[in-house]
Amino acid sequence: MIAGGNSRTVALAAGDRLEEVRETLPPGIEAVTVLDRSALVNSTIGTVARNLTEGALLVILVLFLLLGNLRAASITALMIPISFLFAVIGMNRFGISGNLMSLGALDFGLMVDGAVVVVENTLLMMTQRRAQLGRMLSRHERLGVAMAAARQMVKPAAFGQLIILLVFTPLLMLEGVEGKTFIPMGATVMLALVGAFIFSFTFVPAMTALLVRDPKSVHVDAEGQVQEHETRVLRFARRWIEPAIRAAVDKPRIVLVSALGALVVGGLAFTTLGREFIPTLDEGDIAMQALRVPSASLDQSLAMQMALERVIKAQPEVETVFSRTGTAEAAVDPMPRNISDSVIILKDRGEWPDPGLEKEALIERIEEAAGQQIGNNFEFSQPIELRFNELISGVRTDLAVLVYGDDFDTLQRVGNQVARALEETPGSADVRVELTSGLPTLTVSVDRFAAANYGLSAADVSEAVSTAIGGTEAGRIFEGDRRFDVVVRLPEAARNDPASLAALPIVSSTGVVVPLSSVARIQTAEGPNQISRDNGSRRMVVQANVRGRDLGGFVADAQTRVEQIDLPPGVRLDWGGQFENLKRAEQRLGLVVPIVFILIGVLLFMALGSFAEAGLVFACVPLALVGGALALLLRGMPFSVSAAVGFIAVSGVATLNGLVLMQAVRERLTAGLAPREAAIEGASSRLRAVLTTALVAIVGFIPMAIAHGAGAEVQKPLATVVIGGLLTATALTLLVLPTFAAKAVKHRKAEGIED
Repeated sequence: MIAGGNSRTVALAAGDRLEEVRETLPPGIEAVTVLDRSALVNSTIGTVARNLTEGALLVILVLFLLLGNLRAASITALMIPISFLFAVIGMNRFGISGNLMSLGALDFGLMVDGAVVVVENTLLMMTQRRAQLGRMLSRHERLGVAMAAARQMVKPAAFGQLIILLVFTPLLMLEGVEGKTFIPMGATVMLALVGAFIFSFTFVPAMTALLVRDPKSVHVDAEGQVQEHETRVLRFARRWIEPAIRAAVDKPRIVLVSALGALVVGGLAFTTLGREFIPTLDEGDIAMQALRVPSASLDQSLAMQMALERVIKAQPEVETVFSRTGTAEAAVDPMPRNISDSVIILKDRGEWPDPGLEKEALIERIEEAAGQQIGNNFEFSQPIELRFNELISGVRTDLAVLVYGDDFDTLQRVGNQVARALEETPGSADVRVELTSGLPTLTVSVDRFAAANYGLSAADVSEAVSTAIGGTEAGRIFEGDRRFDVVVRLPEAARNDPASLAALPIVSSTGVVVPLSSVARIQTAEGPNQISRDNGSRRMVVQANVRGRDLGGFVADAQTRVEQIDLPPGVRLDWGGQFENLKRAEQRLGLVVPIVFILIGVLLFMALGSFAEAGLVFACVPLALVGGALALLLRGMPFSVSAAVGFIAVSGVATLNGLVLMQAVRERLTAGLAPREAAIEGASSRLRAVLTTALVAIVGFIPMAIAHGAGAEVQKPLATVVIGGLLTATALTLLVLPTFAAKAVKHRKAEGIED
């Protein structure tokens, strides 16, 4: 596949072409597809599609349960397909493919937030207008009310959407592999949010005015006041939440201590989390690399590989095994003849004797069985993951320690010390030092004085040896429009036998025939297997895989052990592999995220006009991170870039809910209520909006959090963080923010400042 190609498209096209090739094969020869990458792509897309569908259905269910108006809920639910189609159009325009990463962070709950706010305000104003007129509104009147209601909510909704868009911008700033992985995700989510914002103020008001004639979600009480018609779910929630809000406002010290305690617990939970780049995608199959001594011939490698394949094929979970040894004619992946790449195709889990068997346990059993074949070392990975690691740092394992220096003997000694340190680190597997020596070398040294006695020059002797071993073109054979070179050289058995080479006849210019041994010294010895250079120095690589542990924690422990090695002068170490991506992503996010949070603070100040109130709303963010960290800890998941995306999404929703609550408190304060009552009534009045916003986001991610299937591993950390973060953020925001909002607005009222 060329750079920038689509793997699924290329695989399908190759499959179609293979069907044409099958028709031209001679009798008795079959071409059978054993590994098709499009199958994995289709499987991951199927997982994403299933999660999105289930999430959308759950979001719609929550809308019906909380809004209490069938037509209004239906209009709000229509935002899901419309916003998704808007995102798909944008993806097509900007060349973003639909894949596990680009579609993996979509949450339809985030897309309906703006529509919920607009619909609620429209229903409220329609009921007020109907109460004033004492009759049903005409279509023209409903359109006017819907326009006014949407215009009234433009400013808060615009600030809320800008905040959520801002929190996703750090993903667009990533570089390298992490940028290729997560930029499509951030761009897709932002496209969907932009579409949702546009349609929330165009499609939703128009449809509400046309279809909702009797807004039953609100009613006018006996005193002429407009009241919300609450569903059973909302009434049940209000019965427990409103007393808690009043109790919290009356006891600010207890609330403050509890909030600070929650932050401490969340911080401790976060520090105990492991770290990795992204969760490993289970491709379903296994890649195994078998390594032998550099002196192994091609025939020896093939024989040893066939014995390995028979042992592996005997495992009941294995469907078939195929391998490639050495370098192919098209040397796009050069490899010595002592190394074989194997792909182990597994059966469907339903055909396994134990369908619940962990893949790691199966790899250990295969490694144990293969280890009984003497003379092999192994590295286990997955077909795509192995190539991915090789492209990142030139090695095919999770971690590489690069040893730089000038002397190969010194590099070998240091490399062995590093390997021992890695082997002692819990979680290490497949540790090995790059083989840089051990290749049999034949040296032919011309004796110039002896050659001169026979009338031969050094060039004559070298040319004869070159012809005998490497061959010389002696002619061409034509078959139709094809042509083949005729090369003359010694048979392979003679080329590999120093005694036969010693008897090689050489004819001098005088016609004298002398054996090669009379004019040259022939010696065999071990020479360098390969010479690798990087950054102006010779390099040796110590490789290792990580099993049963997070990559970040493993590297931290391994670095502590390796630092105890006394490095000779001129020798230095560097660390590579997937850890490199994680480190670069953390550094980039550490630079960009603070800038984004500063911009969010500026937006909050512009929306509220008060540093104290903006800071109070911004305090919702760390409260949201508490739940995300605890959720990861409870599920035993390490921190990864996928989890970081979840923290980003939670920060946006928590800030939006805090802004909605604070604006409601300020409205009550402007209406003349005391600060305490303004805080309590403001929080109570926005209970439906806050619960709906949080619940639709939570339920939208539930299918991802509990999903199984190809690609589910990548989505689970993100969904886990969002669900855990929003649970704590909603609970703490409804209690903490009104408590201190009463203090903030009291100061504001004392100064006589009003909007």
